[in-house]
Amino acid sequence: MFRSAGPAYRQVHGGHLSLIQLKVMSAIEHCRTAVLGGHVEACEDCGEWRIAYNSCRNRHCPKCQGAAARTWLAEREADLLPVGYFHVVFTLPVEVAAIAFYNKALVYDLLFKTASEAMLTIAADPKHLGARIGMTAVLHTWGSAMTHHPHIHMIVPGGGIVIDGSRWISSRPAFLLPARVLGKLFRRLFLTRLLQLHDAGRLAFFGSAAHLTDRRAFVRHLSPVHKKRWVVYAKAPFAGPEAVLAYLSRYTHRVAISNSRLIAFNETGVTFRYKDYRRNGSDRQQIMTLATDEFIRRFLLHVLPRGFHRIRHYGLLAGSSRKTSIARARELLNAAPPPADNPADEPIDIRPPCTCCGGRMIVIEVFKRWRQPRGPPDKAATNRECTP
Repeated sequence: MFRSAGPAYRQVHGGHLSLIQLKVMSAIEHCRTAVLGGHVEACEDCGEWRIAYNSCRNRHCPKCQGAAARTWLAEREADLLPVGYFHVVFTLPVEVAAIAFYNKALVYDLLFKTASEAMLTIAADPKHLGARIGMTAVLHTWGSAMTHHPHIHMIVPGGGIVIDGSRWISSRPAFLLPARVLGKLFRRLFLTRLLQLHDAGRLAFFGSAAHLTDRRAFVRHLSPVHKKRWVVYAKAPFAGPEAVLAYLSRYTHRVAISNSRLIAFNETGVTFRYKDYRRNGSDRQQIMTLATDEFIRRFLLHVLPRGFHRIRHYGLLAGSSRKTSIARARELLNAAPPPADNPADEPIDIRPPCTCCGGRMIVIEVFKRWRQPRGPPDKAATNRECTP
């Protein structure tokens, strides 16, 4: 889709695309093509060979997230505790999402900071949990139909360590923290700091939103959200660490739309599946067709600013203190330490086996960008008969 429609889209909309958006388009178009180079693999048993082109490894490419997700999840597995885990979602109202559209780095960062601060503050309150908790937070900026919908997904252990570090406090089995209290604190923290950013002249607005540079217009724009309930949703805990990892594998390295949801691409546009959350049951799954330009526009809405971290850790899971905090939590929970990594047990070769006989594939040639591999040798003379 990007290869066939991308050049025309850039020609029409080039003046409205950022450098990072252009780079994402280029990476996706060239992913697993000769432009990026590659290698030739051959089967050790039957001599069957195949060409494998390099991946672009761009974090917005739907093809390139599988390996990154597996590596990330392997690192997180050692951090899991033998407690229930909760899924908490913080969502921005549409009025604030409109501001985020023009100020992605600042507003997305503020979303992370205020959502995590609200969680840590309420959890530390003796009236609620009275403990220091840990969180892994993941930013998503899309709805199912690729509209702009910034929200944070958090995975939170069901409990924490008391402030003096002497014991572990577990949450109730199906309740972590009060969602309404979290929503009110989140709203107050976010709006206060958003106004500070505006007063400091750090927010920018263009086009139809240019009037928001005026403080009175900005305050007027935000006045409805002071009374609106900000959505903070806490789901029931997961059924064990395996379920936590399965969930994280679906959420951490997602892009706005996966290839599996695409149904058709033709002269009428792009047809794909999406979920309409206003419906229930089987009616929730819907099909939508967008003009190709509109589909590309929506996809590019969710390109993150350069260097922006969309997965962050807080509390017990934050930074350099993570290993110490996890070890202390395991000690207080009388939990066995995770097994030590054994490099000898790790798979050395992750290449798919030979499609002909199932044998191991080895690299026999590497070729650079924009190059093609050399022609194969005469198979009749060099290959033994393949017997699947």
